[in-house]
Amino acid sequence: MLELLEKAVMTTIGVAAITQKKTEELVAEMKERYKLSEDEGKHLVDKIQSIAKESREKVREMAECEVQKVVDRLGLVSREEFDRLSKRVQELESRSNS
Repeated sequence: MLELLEKAVMTTIGVAAITQKKTEELVAEMKERYKLSEDEGKHLVDKIQSIAKESREKVREMAECEVQKVVDRLGLVSREEFDRLSKRVQELESRSNS
């Protein structure tokens, strides 16, 4: 289940990376076709990159939320909790051996 979520996130990130290159190609074409100035082209690229960044952040947040739901549903513990419990077990073992 976690592998599936990881693949979905990685696919989304890959799509975002491809979009960056396509964005630059699209802007170059628009600059030529619609006679956009260098500043207009740069502004358009910046705007598209900003939208893409926001989208990536939303996808990351959604993925984290879904992963947390799966972790909760499966009853898994976080790494922090595991480490805390492991330390506690070691402390109890050392007390019982004394």
